[in-house]
Amino acid sequence: MANNPLNDVSRETLDKLENYSSLVVHWTTRINLIAKSTIDEVWDRHILDSAQLFAHAPEFKTWVDIGSGGGFPGIVMAILAHETQPAAKFTLIESDQRKAAFLRTAVRELDLPVTVAAARIENVEPQSADVLSARALRSLAELMPLAHRHLSPDGTALFMKGRRYKEEIAALSGDWAYEMSEHPSMTDHEARILSFKRISRAA
Repeated sequence: MANNPLNDVSRETLDKLENYSSLVVHWTTRINLIAKSTIDEVWDRHILDSAQLFAHAPEFKTWVDIGSGGGFPGIVMAILAHETQPAAKFTLIESDQRKAAFLRTAVRELDLPVTVAAARIENVEPQSADVLSARALRSLAELMPLAHRHLSPDGTALFMKGRRYKEEIAALSGDWAYEMSEHPSMTDHEARILSFKRISRAA
């Protein structure tokens, strides 16, 4: 893949990502971490797709991933951060108890600085995160209040969106004020990574 986001990472990081990929495949036989139709493509469809997000993050000390599911992109971000920002802390919020159990297993086996919150995103105490991420979770209109709740005032929200991203941006109408930048996806020419800063409710 052109511009492979993992070209410059260490062998140790690649090994952790490979171990994580194996965990996802193993657990998916029991619970729905990823679509079973994508098991044979887990590296390209999920690992690489998540890994590209890291390049769009500012420097951070705290990262919150909401609706983490099988850990995409949260676990991948925690593995990548170990090289460049080893003091950073991650919180993964996932309300499905079985998926949260998987995330805790992955965190323990991969020795990652990650806390798993098994609760609804709306019910978790505000996190004041430097970076907040979500992949294929909810519409932008539903994500904005969650980002507003859990980001620090100077924080950045990174949302991985599919082909209907323009419609979702339009649907935000005048409810929110923000600064947004748009980045092409390396894995899907119709998808985008949307970066939001200075999110506030419109006056």
